[in-house]
Amino acid sequence: MSSQSQPDNSPDLRLNAIKSWIATLTARELLPESLRPASSDASFRRYFRIDDANRASFIVMDAPPPQEDVRPFVHVAKVLGDTGVSVPTILEQDVENGFLLLSDLGNTTYLQLLTPDTAHKLYMDAIEALVLMQAQSQPDVLPEYDRALLLREMMLFPDWYINKHLGLTLNEKQQATLNSIFDLLLANNLAQPQVYVHRDYHSRNLMVLSQGNPGILDFQDAVFGPITYDLASLLRDAYIQWDEELVLDWVIRYWERARRAGLPVNPDIDSFYRDFEFMGLQRHLKVLGIFARLYHRDGKDGYLKDLPLVMEYTRKVAYRYKELAPLVRLLDELENQTPAVGYTF
Repeated sequence: MSSQSQPDNSPDLRLNAIKSWIATLTARELLPESLRPASSDASFRRYFRIDDANRASFIVMDAPPPQEDVRPFVHVAKVLGDTGVSVPTILEQDVENGFLLLSDLGNTTYLQLLTPDTAHKLYMDAIEALVLMQAQSQPDVLPEYDRALLLREMMLFPDWYINKHLGLTLNEKQQATLNSIFDLLLANNLAQPQVYVHRDYHSRNLMVLSQGNPGILDFQDAVFGPITYDLASLLRDAYIQWDEELVLDWVIRYWERARRAGLPVNPDIDSFYRDFEFMGLQRHLKVLGIFARLYHRDGKDGYLKDLPLVMEYTRKVAYRYKELAPLVRLLDELENQTPAVGYTF
C-alpha cells in the first residue's frame, strides 16, 4: 500500500511528522535517533521518550487531531501545576498538529511499586497531593461535572456492558430499576461539595517520584465535581485491590487531612464514607461500560481481565446499602445467579 493512501493519523505518517517537528526545536539539542515508545493509553494518544545531548530525557505526546485535542491538557496542566502538585511541565507545543514536549516524570507507576509494604507511604503521598489540589479549587476554571455528564457516563453500563458485552436487553421493569438506582446515585453525587476532580486518579496515572511524589498524569479530562470522586478512583482502583480495613483507614486519614485543610467534607465520617461508596459505585458502573467498549469497539482486550474486580466492587457496595438492593437483584437476574443474601422488606 502506498503511503498516500494512509490516513493522516496513521502511525507512520504521524511518526514522520513528530520527527520533523523535533527537528525544528533546535535550541533543545534533542537526539532524533533516541526517539522510542514510552506508552499509549485508552485513547488515540501515544507517548514517546527522547533524549537530549546531555542524556536528559523528555516525553513527546502525540495527540492526533481530530480525535484528540491537546488544549485541555495544556489548560489543566497549568491549573494543577499552580496548586503545587507534580505534573509534567510543557516545554514546547504545536497545538495545531497535536504535539507536546513534556518534562519526564520517569517510568515507575504506582501500580508497579505497590506492595503491602509500600502501599501506606505511597497512598499517604497521593492523599496529601489530592488534598493540596482540592484545597485550591475554584469554580468556573474547569468544566462542571454536572448531572448530564454523570448520567452519560453511567449509561455506558447498559449500552456497552449489558447490551454489547452480555448480549442482553433490559425489559421495562429492569430498565425502571436501573433508572431508579441512577437517580439515587446522582442525587448523592450532586449533593456533595464540589472541587477539582482529576477523574482518573489511580495507580496507572500516578508516577513514583523521589521528590514531590506522586507525579500526576492523564489529567486532561479534569472537571469541577464531587469531592469523593478522586478518592474513590484511588482506593477502589480497577487494577489493584486492598482489604476493606485498609481502605477504611485511608479514607479516614484523607477525611482528617481534608478537614484540617478546610475542605467542606461531611463532618460525620459515616456519612462521608457513604458518599465515598456511592461515588465509587457511579464510577464502577461507568468503568464496566468503558472496559466493555474498549474491547468491543476498539479491539483492546487487555481490560477484560479487570472486569471481575470492578464487578466485585459494584456488588459489594450494592450489598451494603438496603436502598441499593434492587441493583443486586438486577445483577443476579442478568447473570442468572441465585441471590447470595436474602433481603427482608
